[in-house]
Amino acid sequence: MSGFNTEIEHEGSAFHVQTQDQGISAHYVESVIYRSGRVLSSRRTYYTAFLNSPALPGKICEIIQEQHSTILREITEGQFNHL
Repeated sequence: MSGFNTEIEHEGSAFHVQTQDQGISAHYVESVIYRSGRVLSSRRTYYTAFLNSPALPGKICEIIQEQHSTILREITEGQFNHL
């Protein structure tokens, strides 16, 4: 799984959330939150603890899905309104 791109509207503002694995050499999943083309925030989740695990591909997919869903929920809750 490479990642997710989602457009979401909240209180008249359009947000774009992009979440993707930055690759084994980087060891993290990154989400970037945009509003009107400007970066508002980013979030990284490192998966270094799972590098030697045969379950690594599944864990990366799980992190991508969970992190992306969490950010979308936070947007609808207004947690980025102050930015």
